[in-house]
Amino acid sequence: MFENNPDDRPLFLATASYDHTIRLWEARTGTCYLSFAYPDMHVNRLEITPDKGKLVAACNPYIRLFDLNSMAPHLPVRTFESHTKNVMAVGFQYTGQMMFSGSEDGTVKIWDLRVRECQREFRSVSPINTVVLHPNQTELISGDQNGNIRVWDLRADLCSCELVPEVGTPIRSLTVMWDGTMVVAANERGTCYVWRSLQGIQTMTEFEPLHKLQAHNGYILKCLLSPGNKYLATTSSDKTVKIWNVDGFKLEKVLTGHRRWVWDCDFSRNGEYLVTASSDTTARLWSMRAGKEVMMYQAHRRATMCCTLRHD
Repeated sequence: MFENNPDDRPLFLATASYDHTIRLWEARTGTCYLSFAYPDMHVNRLEITPDKGKLVAACNPYIRLFDLNSMAPHLPVRTFESHTKNVMAVGFQYTGQMMFSGSEDGTVKIWDLRVRECQREFRSVSPINTVVLHPNQTELISGDQNGNIRVWDLRADLCSCELVPEVGTPIRSLTVMWDGTMVVAANERGTCYVWRSLQGIQTMTEFEPLHKLQAHNGYILKCLLSPGNKYLATTSSDKTVKIWNVDGFKLEKVLTGHRRWVWDCDFSRNGEYLVTASSDTTARLWSMRAGKEVMMYQAHRRATMCCTLRHD
């Protein structure tokens, strides 16, 4: 079922659902080895810390941190409170000490994981749907409900750039190439906008329009560039996942099997596998080489909204 690969370490998968549970899986076997209730709110986003020891859940309006190596991994060890509405995005600086988040309250916040308080805040004029960290570790890029993409310079503490590909069309997802040379934004009209990312004066990033891709007829809910900078994955309300070759943005594969909206996806670190989460209650693991489903994860009772995949 799984291709022979030199990087055959166990794959760790986390999923969260509208059934108010978070589940942890051994991805290669499909075994759910931990499930815990999350009764007070639903989870919008899951992320694993860079040291792989902790899991964060972005909720409404909190962010909760779980220690996966503790005797009680189902109990949050820290709750971050400052947002006032749904937290839609969360991620980490590569050291794991700094966390960032974006919320429908229109703010992007910076947190120190060692303390509970918000360290810095950037204000947008509309609800934030997505935030990513540029690989240079000094710029955050946010996309909002009004169609604005803003670059927040963490050194200068200001917005250094603003892009508006389609006025009034919400930006649903952003992704940055691992070497920082490309940025992709996906919107609710099924369109991906691609920019070449260039290092400008005073190390600020500049953006040069590269491509416009009509990827889906429905909403794009997630776009993600693969490790190795070869593929772009897009998930959609049309129930499909599409894989595009970034060299010319030609469609390489259409992954079909989900029966409802596909909300989230994540690549394995070696780029060999992609996991997806759907309103059909399942998460699925796909072989990028074969373009086929290799595992289905069925245990949630309602829509599976987010997933994250890591090598142990």
